[in-house]
Amino acid sequence: MASILRGNDLRQLGFPEGRAIGLALAQLQRKEFKRLTQAEQLETLKAVLANPADYLTHLAWSHISAALLPPVSRHIELVARKEYVTFGAEHIEAGAIHQMETAMKLPVTVAGALMPDAHYGYGLPIGGVLATDNAVIPYAVGVDIGCRMALSVFELPGKYLTQRTQEMRKVLLDNTRFGSGRSWERGQRLHHDVLDRPEFQAIPFLKNKLDKAAEQVGTSGSGNHFVEFGLVDITDPTNEMGLPLGQYVGVLSHSGSRGLGASIAEHYTKLAKGVCQLPAEAQYLAWLGLDTEAGQEYWAAMNLAGDYAAACHEHIHRRLAKALGEKPVAKVENHHNFAWKERLADGREVITHRKGATPAGAGVLGIIPGSMTAPGFIVRGRGEATSLASASHGAGRLLSRTRAKAELSEADVRRHLADHGIELIGGGLDEAPMAYKDIHTVMASQRELVDVIGSFTPKIVRMDGA
Repeated sequence: MASILRGNDLRQLGFPEGRAIGLALAQLQRKEFKRLTQAEQLETLKAVLANPADYLTHLAWSHISAALLPPVSRHIELVARKEYVTFGAEHIEAGAIHQMETAMKLPVTVAGALMPDAHYGYGLPIGGVLATDNAVIPYAVGVDIGCRMALSVFELPGKYLTQRTQEMRKVLLDNTRFGSGRSWERGQRLHHDVLDRPEFQAIPFLKNKLDKAAEQVGTSGSGNHFVEFGLVDITDPTNEMGLPLGQYVGVLSHSGSRGLGASIAEHYTKLAKGVCQLPAEAQYLAWLGLDTEAGQEYWAAMNLAGDYAAACHEHIHRRLAKALGEKPVAKVENHHNFAWKERLADGREVITHRKGATPAGAGVLGIIPGSMTAPGFIVRGRGEATSLASASHGAGRLLSRTRAKAELSEADVRRHLADHGIELIGGGLDEAPMAYKDIHTVMASQRELVDVIGSFTPKIVRMDGA
């Protein structure tokens, strides 16, 4: 075992006084470094000290390398606010608007828009759309990278759900898993090609994430994630789904990239904050340039997390279709909490972040859910330039989770669900229907952004919780 290196040993190497020494000493206490000889430890420290920028995306040394970089080059001031368009401004809380105003002052910001379901988040508000110049902002993407809506439509009559409520309840219980850290039991796990992706080995930070990703594929998180049976009503005869007008049974799911996406968001946000120090009110809007190694790494990791989220939905819908003994006659999917390389109407190439906002390019289909007791809508995007070809991703919160728990009662929520004929498995007061805005008001605020081609009305809902 190596003899213990001390602060003076690092000072003799040339480490500056301050945070970097403490971080390095703490890192050397990890078991993988304790096995190295002192000479090997010193060689590693010399390499980090000589070229700290090369280690900014390294799993073990990222924070030490960030502390070694010259601080003067990392301070960035905000600039004059760029103009942006808000949809449904009268229904959006002041905190979300303030966050959007701050985001529009970033020197890398090119354009922005605020959706009618917007509410306060971290960094960019949920419901915020931000276009930047060659820069990606991890917290403008969001923690649950690639969070997705997925709808499968089955050629079954609407009465199927009312006649088999308890059977459908069991189907959901047997074929879904919910909750933070929750995994499928070993014998019930399914493989997916996304788990064979080279990024898990090529990106240092992801090397120890594969096992947990394999355990959690096909599961859902907590919070507002759900899987539900409901009624699909197709109202537009020209719908791109190829379905005749009428009512069908549908499965709608909402969840994201699980622990994989959350860990990517946390890691790369810390890296961004280390190399891009902004004023306090904008600190969660720190960015990574796409012409940097760290920016390229995050971009690859973000896309992997988005594909992983899609794989989770694929497994959920495959299990449920098998349990029903049916094949879907149509599917619609869309995701948010993501960044895309796009071009504005004037031809400029930008990175468009949609944090809790639905892509709504011309002819693009998507799903905008309401709440447990309110319908969601199948929509066709209109490609509106002022919204950066985006729409809301749901109804949006009316009450924060804290307020909902404080102001709502279990009895009132149960009564409200019963009045609407909703069978709920799990869920909590923070996800009560009354905690959300009126979806019809939200949709009225974005008529120029999407056309409605159908609706989805929940009937049997599964969420995290007992």
